[in-house]
Amino acid sequence: MINIENLQSTKFMSKKEISNVAPSVFTMRPSDEVTDKYTHIPTEKVIDDMNSLGWGVVDAQEVKARTKSTKGFQKHLVVFRNNDIVINGEDGDTVFPQILLTNSHDGKNAFTFTAGLFRMICANGLVIADTEFEDVKMRHMGYTFEDLQSMIKEMVEKLPLTVESMNKMKSIELEGDQVLELAKSLLDIRVEGTDNTFTDVAVTNVLESQRKEDEGMGLWEVFNRVQENIINGNFYYNTKSGKQRQARIIKNFKQDLDLNRNMFAKALEFAS
Repeated sequence: MINIENLQSTKFMSKKEISNVAPSVFTMRPSDEVTDKYTHIPTEKVIDDMNSLGWGVVDAQEVKARTKSTKGFQKHLVVFRNNDIVINGEDGDTVFPQILLTNSHDGKNAFTFTAGLFRMICANGLVIADTEFEDVKMRHMGYTFEDLQSMIKEMVEKLPLTVESMNKMKSIELEGDQVLELAKSLLDIRVEGTDNTFTDVAVTNVLESQRKEDEGMGLWEVFNRVQENIINGNFYYNTKSGKQRQARIIKNFKQDLDLNRNMFAKALEFAS
């Protein structure tokens, strides 16, 4: 799960701090399993280049290595923010655009850049998911600072579209049945691919507001409180055997990204 304490800070992480939580970021050689054709570009190089463009690291994670041979080369996540780029809402809802980078040093992943939003008011990390903000991939082979600069510039130029989508969501008031439909739709995404089911109690659970700012029937407020409760496991579900369990906090960053992306896309359907 994304480190909320790191994300709420306006200070960037040092390389030592990054290494403490995601040492694979600094692996200087590729896995022995890659071929001679593989071009190794360490993630540290991208961190240095992003820093030159004004983007510092606010969080980092890595997946657990399944074997000794994959340790140090596994998939990892680095979250960047530029403190000069901020969306200040009229309602006091401050949102920082973020760029999330995933990579590995085993030859199985290209550099993948994903656009995200971070709400200071509630520590929610949202992954932007629509046709304008598809993931951008850069191959290790042929990587250049100029290409990175061009890609980041293009992502930043699309930020007004993000503001437009967010403001549209804030302007839409949902009816009671729409609120329930959205909550059920997002819970469906959470349990998809499992034998687990949820009851009306779970719907009530995820609709509970954790703060005054997220109260109300607006699409933006409803989505954010449901998203937060689902990510934090604030609901109960039924297993295939009929037992009731409390959902777990999402800790795997890949699951966190995928779930956030799909939930954001579903919420946008209510804004169309």
